[in-house]
Amino acid sequence: MDAAELFVKCLEAEDVEYVFGLPGEENAHFMMALEKSKSIKFILARHEQGAAFMADAYGKLTGRPGVCLGTLGPGATNLITGVADGNMDRAPMVVITGQADVQRQHKESHQAMDVVGMFNPVTKWATPVLHPDVIPEVVAKAFKLARSEKPGACHIELAEDIAETHAEGHPEPSTPLRRPVPDPKVLSQVADLIKRAKRPVILAGNGCIRRRASAQLRRLTELTGIGVMCTFMGKGSVARSSEHCLFTIGLQSKDVVACALDASDLVIAIGYDLVEYHPKLWNKDADKRILHIDMEPAEVDHYYRTSVEVVGDIASGLAGLCDRLEGQGPREFPQQGSVREEMLADFAAHSDDTGDGPIRPQKVIWDVRQALGPDDILLSDVGAHKMWIARYYQCDEPNTCLIPNGFCSMGFALPGAIAAKLIYPDKRVLAISGDGGFLMNVQELETARRLGTNPVFMVWEDGEYGLIAWKQDTQFGKHTDLSFGNPDFCKLAEAFGCRGIRVNKPEDLAAGLEAAFASDVPVVLSLPIDYRENALLTQRLGDIACPI
Repeated sequence: MDAAELFVKCLEAEDVEYVFGLPGEENAHFMMALEKSKSIKFILARHEQGAAFMADAYGKLTGRPGVCLGTLGPGATNLITGVADGNMDRAPMVVITGQADVQRQHKESHQAMDVVGMFNPVTKWATPVLHPDVIPEVVAKAFKLARSEKPGACHIELAEDIAETHAEGHPEPSTPLRRPVPDPKVLSQVADLIKRAKRPVILAGNGCIRRRASAQLRRLTELTGIGVMCTFMGKGSVARSSEHCLFTIGLQSKDVVACALDASDLVIAIGYDLVEYHPKLWNKDADKRILHIDMEPAEVDHYYRTSVEVVGDIASGLAGLCDRLEGQGPREFPQQGSVREEMLADFAAHSDDTGDGPIRPQKVIWDVRQALGPDDILLSDVGAHKMWIARYYQCDEPNTCLIPNGFCSMGFALPGAIAAKLIYPDKRVLAISGDGGFLMNVQELETARRLGTNPVFMVWEDGEYGLIAWKQDTQFGKHTDLSFGNPDFCKLAEAFGCRGIRVNKPEDLAAGLEAAFASDVPVVLSLPIDYRENALLTQRLGDIACPI
Protein backbone atom coordinates (compact mmCIF):
# COMPACT_ATOMS: atom_id res chain seq x y z
CA MET A 1 0.00 0.00 0.00
CA ASP A 2 1.04 3.59 -0.39
CA ALA A 3 1.43 6.11 2.44
CA ALA A 4 -1.99 7.67 1.82
CA GLU A 5 -3.68 4.27 2.25
CA LEU A 6 -1.75 3.66 5.47
CA PHE A 7 -2.81 7.11 6.70
CA VAL A 8 -6.48 6.27 6.10
CA LYS A 9 -6.11 2.93 7.90
CA CYS A 10 -4.72 4.85 10.88
CA LEU A 11 -7.75 7.17 10.82
CA GLU A 12 -10.03 4.12 10.77
CA ALA A 13 -8.20 2.73 13.80
CA GLU A 14 -9.02 6.00 15.62
CA ASP A 15 -12.74 5.45 14.85
CA VAL A 16 -13.00 8.55 12.67
CA GLU A 17 -16.53 8.93 11.29
CA TYR A 18 -16.17 12.02 9.12
CA VAL A 19 -13.48 14.02 7.40
CA PHE A 20 -14.72 17.53 6.61
CA GLY A 21 -12.91 19.41 3.90
CA LEU A 22 -11.98 20.39 0.38
CA PRO A 23 -9.49 18.37 -1.67
CA GLY A 24 -6.78 19.70 -3.95
CA GLU A 25 -4.12 18.43 -6.30
CA GLU A 26 -1.59 17.82 -3.55
CA ASN A 27 -3.86 15.51 -1.55
CA ALA A 28 -5.32 13.60 -4.50
CA HIS A 29 -3.71 10.31 -3.40
CA PHE A 30 -5.15 10.76 0.07
CA MET A 31 -8.62 11.35 -1.38
CA MET A 32 -8.41 8.21 -3.53
CA ALA A 33 -7.45 6.21 -0.44
CA LEU A 34 -10.21 7.82 1.64
CA GLU A 35 -12.81 6.94 -0.99
CA LYS A 36 -12.05 3.24 -0.41
CA SER A 37 -12.76 3.46 3.31
CA LYS A 38 -15.85 1.58 4.45
CA SER A 39 -16.14 3.44 7.78
CA ILE A 40 -15.16 7.07 7.07
CA LYS A 41 -17.37 9.46 5.15
CA PHE A 42 -15.84 12.48 3.44
CA ILE A 43 -18.01 15.59 3.87
CA LEU A 44 -17.33 17.96 1.01
CA ALA A 45 -17.69 21.52 2.28
CA ARG A 46 -17.93 24.68 0.18
CA HIS A 47 -15.11 26.49 1.98
CA GLU A 48 -12.29 25.20 4.16
CA GLN A 49 -13.31 27.52 6.99
CA GLY A 50 -16.72 25.86 7.03
CA ALA A 51 -15.06 22.44 7.13
CA ALA A 52 -12.89 23.49 10.08
CA PHE A 53 -15.91 24.80 11.99
CA MET A 54 -17.71 21.50 11.34
CA ALA A 55 -14.75 19.62 12.83
CA ASP A 56 -14.68 22.14 15.70
CA ALA A 57 -18.35 21.49 16.54
CA TYR A 58 -17.91 17.73 16.14
CA GLY A 59 -15.06 17.78 18.66
CA LYS A 60 -17.03 19.86 21.16
CA LEU A 61 -20.14 17.71 20.95
CA THR A 62 -18.56 14.24 20.96
CA GLY A 63 -15.29 14.69 22.87
CA ARG A 64 -13.60 12.85 19.98
CA PRO A 65 -11.31 14.67 17.55
CA GLY A 66 -13.10 16.22 14.60
CA VAL A 67 -11.06 15.85 11.42
CA CYS A 68 -10.77 18.44 8.66
CA LEU A 69 -8.80 18.50 5.43
CA GLY A 70 -7.38 21.16 3.14
CA THR A 71 -4.76 21.37 0.47
CA LEU A 72 -1.61 23.47 0.64
CA GLY A 73 -1.42 27.27 0.31
CA PRO A 74 -4.87 28.90 0.20
CA GLY A 75 -6.59 25.72 1.36
CA ALA A 76 -4.49 25.72 4.50
CA THR A 77 -4.91 29.45 5.15
CA ASN A 78 -8.69 29.09 4.75
CA LEU A 79 -8.72 26.38 7.43
CA ILE A 80 -6.82 28.31 10.03
CA THR A 81 -9.58 30.49 11.53
CA GLY A 82 -11.76 27.48 12.33
CA VAL A 83 -8.76 25.58 13.66
CA ALA A 84 -7.76 28.47 15.93
CA ASP A 85 -11.34 28.70 17.18
CA GLY A 86 -11.46 25.01 18.07
CA ASN A 87 -8.05 25.06 19.70
CA MET A 88 -8.77 28.03 21.96
CA ASP A 89 -12.25 26.67 22.80
CA ARG A 90 -10.64 23.33 23.82
CA ALA A 91 -12.24 21.25 21.04
CA PRO A 92 -10.27 18.13 20.05
CA MET A 93 -9.38 18.35 16.34
CA VAL A 94 -6.97 16.79 13.86
CA VAL A 95 -6.17 18.90 10.81
CA ILE A 96 -4.69 17.38 7.65
CA THR A 97 -3.17 19.43 4.84
CA GLY A 98 -1.39 18.55 1.63
CA GLN A 99 1.94 20.00 0.66
CA ALA A 100 4.21 20.35 -2.35
CA ASP A 101 6.56 17.46 -2.99
CA VAL A 102 9.79 17.58 -0.99
CA GLN A 103 11.90 18.30 -4.08
CA ARG A 104 10.48 21.82 -4.34
CA GLN A 105 9.87 22.73 -0.70
CA HIS A 106 13.32 24.32 -0.31
CA LYS A 107 12.75 26.97 -2.95
CA GLU A 108 10.23 29.47 -4.25
CA SER A 109 7.46 27.35 -5.70
CA HIS A 110 3.80 27.45 -6.73
CA GLN A 111 1.49 27.71 -3.65
CA ALA A 112 4.24 26.38 -1.38
CA MET A 113 4.61 27.98 2.05
CA ASP A 114 5.52 26.97 5.58
CA VAL A 115 2.12 25.57 6.56
CA VAL A 116 3.41 23.80 9.67
CA GLY A 117 4.99 27.04 10.86
CA MET A 118 1.69 28.83 10.28
CA PHE A 119 -0.29 26.28 12.30
CA ASN A 120 2.14 26.11 15.22
CA PRO A 121 0.64 29.09 17.13
CA VAL A 122 -2.95 27.80 16.84
CA THR A 123 -2.46 24.10 17.58
CA LYS A 124 -1.13 21.91 20.37
CA TRP A 125 1.21 20.19 17.89
CA ALA A 126 1.96 20.54 14.18
CA THR A 127 4.27 18.33 12.14
CA PRO A 128 5.09 17.24 8.59
CA VAL A 129 5.26 13.54 7.73
CA LEU A 130 8.92 13.12 6.85
CA HIS A 131 8.83 9.40 6.02
CA PRO A 132 5.88 7.14 5.12
CA ASP A 133 6.73 4.50 7.72
CA VAL A 134 6.25 6.95 10.63
CA ILE A 135 2.63 7.66 9.71
CA PRO A 136 1.15 5.29 12.35
CA GLU A 137 3.08 7.02 15.13
CA VAL A 138 2.36 10.51 13.85
CA VAL A 139 -1.40 9.89 13.54
CA ALA A 140 -1.61 8.16 16.93
CA LYS A 141 0.29 11.01 18.59
CA ALA A 142 -1.93 13.66 16.96
CA PHE A 143 -5.11 11.98 18.18
CA LYS A 144 -3.71 11.35 21.64
CA LEU A 145 -2.63 14.97 22.09
CA ALA A 146 -5.89 16.31 20.64
CA ARG A 147 -7.91 14.29 23.21
CA SER A 148 -5.60 14.90 26.15
CA GLU A 149 -6.62 17.55 28.65
CA LYS A 150 -6.81 20.29 27.82
CA PRO A 151 -8.06 19.21 24.39
CA GLY A 152 -7.18 21.10 21.25
CA ALA A 153 -6.09 20.91 17.63
CA CYS A 154 -3.19 19.00 16.09
CA HIS A 155 -1.96 19.40 12.52
CA ILE A 156 -0.40 16.85 10.15
CA GLU A 157 1.09 17.81 6.78
CA LEU A 158 1.35 15.13 4.09
CA ALA A 159 3.39 16.07 1.03
CA GLU A 160 2.11 14.79 -2.31
CA ASP A 161 5.17 12.68 -3.16
CA ILE A 162 5.29 11.07 0.29
CA ALA A 163 1.56 10.27 0.01
CA GLU A 164 2.17 8.09 -3.07
CA THR A 165 5.31 6.38 -1.70
CA HIS A 166 5.22 2.70 -0.74
CA ALA A 167 4.67 2.33 2.99
CA GLU A 168 5.15 -0.44 5.53
CA GLY A 169 3.43 -0.66 8.87
CA HIS A 170 0.15 -0.95 10.72
CA PRO A 171 -1.91 1.51 12.78
CA GLU A 172 -0.81 1.96 16.36
CA PRO A 173 -3.40 0.66 18.84
CA SER A 174 -5.47 3.41 20.40
CA THR A 175 -5.16 3.28 24.18
CA PRO A 176 -7.62 4.88 26.63
CA LEU A 177 -6.31 7.97 28.35
CA ARG A 178 -5.76 7.80 32.08
CA ARG A 179 -5.67 11.22 33.66
CA PRO A 180 -3.70 11.89 36.84
CA VAL A 181 -5.75 12.30 40.01
CA PRO A 182 -5.27 15.19 42.47
CA ASP A 183 -3.19 14.86 45.64
CA PRO A 184 -5.40 13.52 48.48
CA LYS A 185 -3.71 15.86 50.99
CA VAL A 186 -4.66 18.86 48.88
CA LEU A 187 -8.26 17.63 48.65
CA SER A 188 -8.45 17.47 52.46
CA GLN A 189 -7.05 21.00 52.67
CA VAL A 190 -9.63 22.20 50.16
CA ALA A 191 -12.51 20.53 51.97
CA ASP A 192 -11.47 22.38 55.13
CA LEU A 193 -11.37 25.69 53.23
CA ILE A 194 -14.89 25.14 51.95
CA LYS A 195 -16.22 24.25 55.39
CA ARG A 196 -14.78 27.47 56.86
CA ALA A 197 -16.01 29.75 54.06
CA LYS A 198 -19.10 31.80 54.92
CA ARG A 199 -20.08 32.88 51.40
CA PRO A 200 -18.46 30.51 48.89
CA VAL A 201 -19.46 30.49 45.24
CA ILE A 202 -18.52 28.19 42.34
CA LEU A 203 -17.34 29.56 38.99
CA ALA A 204 -17.78 26.71 36.49
CA GLY A 205 -15.89 26.96 33.21
CA ASN A 206 -15.43 25.05 29.98
CA GLY A 207 -13.81 22.08 31.73
CA CYS A 208 -17.08 21.32 33.56
CA ILE A 209 -19.09 20.37 30.50
CA ARG A 210 -17.45 16.95 30.34
CA ARG A 211 -20.16 14.48 31.42
CA ARG A 212 -18.35 13.04 34.44
CA ALA A 213 -17.21 16.46 35.62
CA SER A 214 -20.74 17.83 35.33
CA ALA A 215 -22.18 14.91 37.29
CA GLN A 216 -19.68 15.37 40.13
CA LEU A 217 -20.20 19.15 40.14
CA ARG A 218 -23.94 18.63 40.59
CA ARG A 219 -23.22 16.26 43.46
CA LEU A 220 -20.97 18.86 45.09
CA THR A 221 -23.68 21.54 44.96
CA GLU A 222 -26.27 19.20 46.46
CA LEU A 223 -23.92 18.25 49.29
CA THR A 224 -22.87 21.78 50.15
CA GLY A 225 -25.63 24.09 48.93
CA ILE A 226 -23.03 26.27 47.17
CA GLY A 227 -24.32 28.16 44.14
CA VAL A 228 -22.79 27.81 40.67
CA MET A 229 -22.36 30.51 38.06
CA CYS A 230 -21.24 29.31 34.64
CA THR A 231 -19.12 30.95 32.01
CA PHE A 232 -20.51 31.10 28.47
CA MET A 233 -18.79 27.79 27.67
CA GLY A 234 -19.72 26.18 31.00
CA LYS A 235 -23.47 26.35 30.41
CA GLY A 236 -25.44 23.28 31.43
CA SER A 237 -22.82 21.93 33.83
CA VAL A 238 -25.60 22.41 36.41
CA ALA A 239 -29.26 22.33 35.41
CA ARG A 240 -31.06 25.66 35.08
CA SER A 241 -33.83 24.29 37.30
CA SER A 242 -31.48 23.62 40.20
CA GLU A 243 -31.85 25.96 43.16
CA HIS A 244 -28.04 26.14 43.13
CA CYS A 245 -27.83 27.41 39.54
CA LEU A 246 -26.94 31.11 39.47
CA PHE A 247 -26.97 31.16 35.66
CA THR A 248 -24.28 32.75 33.51
CA ILE A 249 -21.52 35.26 34.09
CA GLY A 250 -19.35 36.83 31.42
CA LEU A 251 -20.76 40.17 30.32
CA GLN A 252 -18.23 42.97 30.67
CA SER A 253 -20.86 45.12 32.39
CA LYS A 254 -21.89 44.55 35.98
CA ASP A 255 -24.65 41.96 36.29
CA VAL A 256 -26.92 40.58 39.01
CA VAL A 257 -25.00 37.30 38.98
CA ALA A 258 -21.78 39.18 39.71
CA CYS A 259 -23.29 40.40 42.98
CA ALA A 260 -23.02 36.89 44.41
CA LEU A 261 -19.41 36.75 43.32
CA ASP A 262 -18.67 40.18 44.80
CA ALA A 263 -20.09 39.07 48.14
CA SER A 264 -18.15 35.81 48.22
CA ASP A 265 -15.23 35.06 50.52
CA LEU A 266 -14.12 32.04 48.45
CA VAL A 267 -14.32 31.62 44.67
CA ILE A 268 -14.11 27.95 43.69
CA ALA A 269 -13.00 28.08 40.04
CA ILE A 270 -13.57 24.70 38.39
CA GLY A 271 -12.46 23.98 34.83
CA TYR A 272 -12.12 27.72 34.29
CA ASP A 273 -10.05 29.13 31.42
CA LEU A 274 -8.92 32.73 31.57
CA VAL A 275 -9.72 33.10 27.85
CA GLU A 276 -13.42 32.73 28.71
CA TYR A 277 -13.83 35.68 31.04
CA HIS A 278 -10.79 37.57 32.25
CA PRO A 279 -10.48 37.67 36.07
CA LYS A 280 -9.81 41.41 35.96
CA LEU A 281 -13.53 41.79 35.21
CA TRP A 282 -14.63 39.97 38.38
CA ASN A 283 -11.63 40.48 40.67
CA LYS A 284 -10.54 44.01 39.87
CA ASP A 285 -8.88 44.52 43.27
CA ALA A 286 -7.06 41.17 43.02
CA ASP A 287 -8.15 40.38 46.57
CA LYS A 288 -10.43 37.36 46.13
CA ARG A 289 -9.50 34.07 47.77
CA ILE A 290 -9.48 31.66 44.82
CA LEU A 291 -9.52 27.87 44.83
CA HIS A 292 -8.42 26.50 41.45
CA ILE A 293 -9.59 23.02 40.36
CA ASP A 294 -8.43 22.02 36.89
CA MET A 295 -6.32 19.63 34.84
CA GLU A 296 -3.51 22.17 34.63
CA PRO A 297 -1.94 24.59 37.11
CA ALA A 298 -3.43 28.07 37.05
CA GLU A 299 -2.17 30.66 34.59
CA VAL A 300 -0.03 33.31 36.24
CA ASP A 301 -2.14 36.46 36.30
CA HIS A 302 -2.21 39.41 38.68
CA TYR A 303 -6.01 39.14 39.01
CA TYR A 304 -6.04 35.34 39.43
CA ARG A 305 -3.96 34.67 42.51
CA THR A 306 -4.84 31.22 43.78
CA SER A 307 -4.80 30.17 47.43
CA VAL A 308 -4.86 26.46 46.66
CA GLU A 309 -4.65 24.53 43.37
CA VAL A 310 -6.17 21.09 42.87
CA VAL A 311 -4.42 19.83 39.75
CA GLY A 312 -5.62 16.63 38.08
CA ASP A 313 -8.71 15.10 36.54
CA ILE A 314 -11.62 17.42 37.40
CA ALA A 315 -14.19 14.67 37.89
CA SER A 316 -11.85 12.68 40.14
CA GLY A 317 -10.98 15.79 42.13
CA LEU A 318 -14.63 16.68 42.66
CA ALA A 319 -15.48 13.10 43.59
CA GLY A 320 -12.72 13.09 46.22
CA LEU A 321 -13.87 16.44 47.50
CA CYS A 322 -17.48 15.22 47.77
CA ASP A 323 -16.34 12.18 49.75
CA ARG A 324 -14.67 14.49 52.27
CA LEU A 325 -17.76 16.71 52.53
CA GLU A 326 -20.28 13.87 52.78
CA GLY A 327 -22.49 14.09 55.84
CA GLN A 328 -21.92 17.81 56.44
CA GLY A 329 -25.35 18.72 55.12
CA PRO A 330 -26.08 21.58 52.66
CA ARG A 331 -25.92 25.10 54.06
CA GLU A 332 -28.22 28.04 53.36
CA PHE A 333 -26.82 30.95 51.37
CA PRO A 334 -29.56 33.60 51.17
CA GLN A 335 -27.82 35.66 48.48
CA GLN A 336 -28.24 32.80 46.00
CA GLY A 337 -32.03 32.87 46.21
CA SER A 338 -32.19 36.61 45.57
CA VAL A 339 -29.96 36.29 42.51
CA ARG A 340 -32.11 33.49 41.07
CA GLU A 341 -35.38 35.33 41.72
CA GLU A 342 -34.20 38.51 40.05
CA MET A 343 -32.74 36.70 37.03
CA LEU A 344 -35.80 34.47 36.52
CA ALA A 345 -38.05 37.53 36.56
CA ASP A 346 -35.75 39.20 34.03
CA PHE A 347 -35.82 36.15 31.71
CA ALA A 348 -39.63 36.23 31.56
CA ALA A 349 -40.10 39.99 31.38
CA HIS A 350 -40.83 40.08 27.63
CA SER A 351 -42.24 36.58 27.15
CA ASP A 352 -45.65 37.98 26.15
CA ASP A 353 -44.48 40.74 23.80
CA THR A 354 -46.83 41.62 20.95
CA GLY A 355 -47.06 44.34 18.35
CA ASP A 356 -45.38 45.52 15.16
CA GLY A 357 -41.77 46.44 14.61
CA PRO A 358 -38.48 44.79 15.51
CA ILE A 359 -38.53 41.94 18.03
CA ARG A 360 -36.75 42.28 21.35
CA PRO A 361 -33.83 39.85 21.91
CA GLN A 362 -35.36 38.79 25.25
CA LYS A 363 -38.54 37.64 23.50
CA VAL A 364 -36.58 35.69 20.89
CA ILE A 365 -34.55 33.83 23.52
CA TRP A 366 -37.67 33.08 25.57
CA ASP A 367 -39.45 31.49 22.60
CA VAL A 368 -36.31 29.61 21.53
CA ARG A 369 -35.97 28.13 25.01
CA GLN A 370 -39.60 27.00 24.89
CA ALA A 371 -39.12 25.41 21.46
CA LEU A 372 -35.98 23.45 22.33
CA GLY A 373 -36.06 20.42 24.61
CA PRO A 374 -33.47 19.73 27.31
CA ASP A 375 -31.23 17.71 24.98
CA ASP A 376 -31.67 19.82 21.84
CA ILE A 377 -28.75 21.92 20.66
CA LEU A 378 -28.34 25.66 20.20
CA LEU A 379 -25.24 27.02 18.46
CA SER A 380 -24.46 30.70 18.74
CA ASP A 381 -22.42 32.67 16.28
CA VAL A 382 -20.44 35.71 17.43
CA GLY A 383 -22.06 39.14 17.57
CA ALA A 384 -24.48 41.09 19.74
CA HIS A 385 -26.85 38.12 19.73
CA LYS A 386 -24.17 36.08 21.53
CA MET A 387 -24.43 38.36 24.56
CA TRP A 388 -28.19 37.93 24.69
CA ILE A 389 -27.93 34.15 24.33
CA ALA A 390 -25.24 34.04 27.00
CA ARG A 391 -27.32 35.95 29.53
CA TYR A 392 -30.84 34.75 28.75
CA TYR A 393 -30.53 31.19 27.38
CA GLN A 394 -30.00 28.67 30.18
CA CYS A 395 -29.46 24.93 29.86
CA ASP A 396 -30.53 21.65 31.40
CA GLU A 397 -27.57 19.57 30.18
CA PRO A 398 -23.94 20.23 29.29
CA ASN A 399 -22.98 20.71 25.65
CA THR A 400 -26.45 21.78 24.57
CA CYS A 401 -25.43 25.40 23.92
CA LEU A 402 -22.22 26.01 22.00
CA ILE A 403 -20.88 29.55 22.26
CA PRO A 404 -17.41 30.30 20.86
CA ASN A 405 -15.80 32.39 23.56
CA GLY A 406 -12.08 31.71 23.44
CA PHE A 407 -11.09 32.73 19.92
CA CYS A 408 -14.61 34.12 19.27
CA SER A 409 -14.77 33.78 15.52
CA MET A 410 -17.77 34.85 13.49
CA GLY A 411 -19.06 32.26 11.01
CA PHE A 412 -19.11 29.26 13.39
CA ALA A 413 -22.82 28.61 13.89
CA LEU A 414 -24.01 27.69 10.38
CA PRO A 415 -21.38 25.01 9.58
CA GLY A 416 -21.30 23.91 13.22
CA ALA A 417 -25.04 23.18 13.07
CA ILE A 418 -24.49 20.89 10.07
CA ALA A 419 -22.03 18.81 12.08
CA ALA A 420 -24.43 18.75 15.04
CA LYS A 421 -27.20 17.42 12.83
CA LEU A 422 -24.94 14.70 11.41
CA ILE A 423 -24.13 13.57 14.96
CA TYR A 424 -27.67 13.93 16.34
CA PRO A 425 -30.13 13.65 13.43
CA ASP A 426 -33.12 13.26 15.78
CA LYS A 427 -32.44 16.34 17.90
CA ARG A 428 -33.62 19.83 17.13
CA VAL A 429 -30.58 21.88 16.11
CA LEU A 430 -30.79 25.66 15.94
CA ALA A 431 -28.02 28.03 14.85
CA ILE A 432 -28.45 31.70 15.72
CA SER A 433 -26.41 34.22 13.75
CA GLY A 434 -26.40 37.90 13.11
CA ASP A 435 -26.77 39.07 9.54
CA GLY A 436 -23.01 39.76 9.50
CA GLY A 437 -21.83 36.36 10.71
CA PHE A 438 -24.43 34.40 8.73
CA LEU A 439 -23.08 35.62 5.39
CA MET A 440 -19.51 34.66 6.32
CA ASN A 441 -20.27 30.98 5.65
CA VAL A 442 -23.64 31.14 3.90
CA GLN A 443 -22.28 28.89 1.11
CA GLU A 444 -22.61 25.94 3.49
CA LEU A 445 -26.40 26.08 3.06
CA GLU A 446 -25.75 24.03 -0.06
CA THR A 447 -23.78 21.52 2.02
CA ALA A 448 -26.62 21.20 4.53
CA ARG A 449 -29.13 20.61 1.72
CA ARG A 450 -26.91 18.16 -0.17
CA LEU A 451 -26.31 16.08 2.96
CA GLY A 452 -30.03 15.80 3.66
CA THR A 453 -29.78 17.49 7.05
CA ASN A 454 -32.41 19.90 8.35
CA PRO A 455 -30.98 22.37 10.87
CA VAL A 456 -32.75 25.67 11.46
CA PHE A 457 -30.67 28.79 10.87
CA MET A 458 -32.07 31.85 12.61
CA VAL A 459 -30.80 35.24 11.40
CA TRP A 460 -31.15 38.39 13.51
CA GLU A 461 -31.27 41.33 11.10
CA ASP A 462 -30.15 44.79 12.09
CA GLY A 463 -28.16 45.82 9.00
CA GLU A 464 -24.88 46.49 10.80
CA TYR A 465 -22.17 44.92 12.90
CA GLY A 466 -24.25 45.27 16.05
CA LEU A 467 -21.78 44.11 18.69
CA ILE A 468 -19.11 46.55 17.52
CA ALA A 469 -21.70 49.33 17.44
CA TRP A 470 -22.79 48.38 20.98
CA LYS A 471 -19.23 48.47 22.31
CA GLN A 472 -18.34 51.73 20.54
CA ASP A 473 -21.53 53.39 21.77
CA THR A 474 -20.77 52.31 25.33
CA GLN A 475 -17.18 53.56 25.20
CA PHE A 476 -17.44 56.65 23.01
CA GLY A 477 -21.13 57.60 22.99
CA LYS A 478 -21.33 56.98 19.24
CA HIS A 479 -20.15 54.45 16.68
CA THR A 480 -18.43 54.48 13.32
CA ASP A 481 -20.27 53.56 10.13
CA LEU A 482 -20.91 49.84 10.50
CA SER A 483 -24.01 49.52 8.32
CA PHE A 484 -24.46 47.24 5.31
CA GLY A 485 -27.19 45.92 3.04
CA ASN A 486 -28.74 42.46 3.20
CA PRO A 487 -30.28 40.10 0.68
CA ASP A 488 -33.80 38.79 1.04
CA PHE A 489 -32.88 35.87 3.29
CA CYS A 490 -35.97 33.85 2.38
CA LYS A 491 -35.20 34.08 -1.33
CA LEU A 492 -31.56 33.32 -0.61
CA ALA A 493 -32.58 30.17 1.26
CA GLU A 494 -34.80 29.09 -1.61
CA ALA A 495 -31.97 29.63 -4.09
CA PHE A 496 -29.99 27.02 -2.14
CA GLY A 497 -32.91 24.58 -2.14
CA CYS A 498 -33.78 25.37 1.47
CA ARG A 499 -36.89 26.92 2.95
CA GLY A 500 -37.16 30.54 4.06
CA ILE A 501 -39.46 31.81 6.82
CA ARG A 502 -39.83 35.46 7.75
CA VAL A 503 -41.21 36.48 11.16
CA ASN A 504 -42.02 40.16 11.63
CA LYS A 505 -44.10 40.14 14.83
CA PRO A 506 -43.12 38.77 18.25
CA GLU A 507 -46.42 36.92 18.65
CA ASP A 508 -45.69 34.95 15.44
CA LEU A 509 -42.25 33.72 16.47
CA ALA A 510 -43.26 30.57 18.36
CA ALA A 511 -45.32 29.34 15.39
CA GLY A 512 -42.47 30.22 13.03
CA LEU A 513 -40.06 28.13 15.06
CA GLU A 514 -42.40 25.13 15.09
CA ALA A 515 -42.90 25.38 11.33
CA ALA A 516 -39.13 25.53 10.86
CA PHE A 517 -38.46 22.48 13.00
CA ALA A 518 -41.19 20.55 11.17
CA SER A 519 -39.41 21.02 7.84
CA ASP A 520 -37.46 18.16 6.27
CA VAL A 521 -35.06 20.58 4.55
CA PRO A 522 -32.82 23.26 6.09
CA VAL A 523 -34.69 26.42 7.06
CA VAL A 524 -33.49 30.02 7.24
CA LEU A 525 -35.71 31.88 9.72
CA SER A 526 -35.09 35.61 9.57
CA LEU A 527 -36.43 38.34 11.82
CA PRO A 528 -35.86 42.03 12.50
CA ILE A 529 -34.14 42.45 15.86
CA ASP A 530 -34.61 45.40 18.17
CA TYR A 531 -31.04 46.22 19.14
CA ARG A 532 -32.17 49.40 20.87
CA GLU A 533 -32.27 46.96 23.78
CA ASN A 534 -28.46 46.80 23.78
CA ALA A 535 -28.06 50.27 25.23
CA LEU A 536 -30.97 49.73 27.60
CA LEU A 537 -29.35 46.57 28.95
CA THR A 538 -26.03 48.34 29.42
CA GLN A 539 -27.81 51.13 31.30
CA ARG A 540 -29.69 48.66 33.51
CA LEU A 541 -26.56 46.70 34.32
CA GLY A 542 -24.69 49.90 35.06
CA ASP A 543 -27.37 50.90 37.55
CA ILE A 544 -27.31 47.61 39.46
CA ALA A 545 -27.07 47.95 43.23
CA CYS A 546 -26.27 44.63 44.81
CA PRO A 547 -28.80 43.76 47.53
CA ILE A 548 -26.51 41.23 49.19
